[in-house]
Amino acid sequence: MAVRVERYRFTVDDYYRMLASGILTEDSRVELIRGEVVAMSPIGSRHAACVKRLVHMLGSQLFGRAILSVQDPVRLSEDTEPQPDVALLRPRGDFYASGHPGPGDVLLVVEVAEASADYDRRVKVPLYGRAGIPEAWLVDLGAGVVEVYRRPGRRGYRRVERYGRGSVLTLQAWPDVRVAVDEVLG
Repeated sequence: MAVRVERYRFTVDDYYRMLASGILTEDSRVELIRGEVVAMSPIGSRHAACVKRLVHMLGSQLFGRAILSVQDPVRLSEDTEPQPDVALLRPRGDFYASGHPGPGDVLLVVEVAEASADYDRRVKVPLYGRAGIPEAWLVDLGAGVVEVYRRPGRRGYRRVERYGRGSVLTLQAWPDVRVAVDEVLG
């Protein structure tokens, strides 16, 4: 006789109840992906340095034009709330104190991958595209490239370009902002 295993799917509200009850803590390295509480990869020094470089480069060029969010939740749906490494948000006076940003608030999301590139490429980036986030970057430190995803749709992103060292990236929302791949990769 075959045993049927069913997984319990959590909502974002369930997820926050687990936090409030102490099942999860603020130090738990997890995020909610399609109803499942998923452990996040540890942040290595190369990963952390890359995030800091992105914050420095984007923050200096977009001061006053966007809110720079670092490893904070973005609520994509009732059962998905990832914590991208960097997100550029539409300015809002309360800085999202009244609730985490949703897809309509996000203009760019960046995932930095030292060991999780395949998972990010296969699972997280398509979620951003299906949610309608206009642009996503996957910084693949192992391969030494930045993948730029644009034209979101029902299956994810319809346009993907890979940029290596020597390339310069521009942001779809701010074409005047230029980011050198060499600086991103370090």
